[in-house]
Amino acid sequence: DDEALILLDLESPAEDRGCTTITATDCDEALEVISNHPRIDFAILDVSLGPDETCEPVARALELRRIPFILHSGELNRLDELVASIDAPLVPKPAAAADVIATAIALFEERSGDGVAEAAQ
Repeated sequence: DDEALILLDLESPAEDRGCTTITATDCDEALEVISNHPRIDFAILDVSLGPDETCEPVARALELRRIPFILHSGELNRLDELVASIDAPLVPKPAAAADVIATAIALFEERSGDGVAEAAQ
């Protein structure tokens, strides 16, 4: 997410659920995280990362590594086509941080059958 307050808001409930969080505020930083961390169990992506940047490159990189992710966005009207092209669950903003984390963990558990996960946001 490109908004620090949203990242902070998501970190606490993730850590409360036993997750280790890694955050990124733009695509370059997120792609670096994906490349440098051997274990990322799931991710939460903000669709719009500023005026000219979306999460699409990060979504494609996660898909290649088969890392499950959810989209968390408040700009659905403006980004309908992009959101539809990315095969991931959507949690529209605003949403309670605990609900966002629960959705991401449920997706991870559904796909892997594992317990506690490491999250990238």
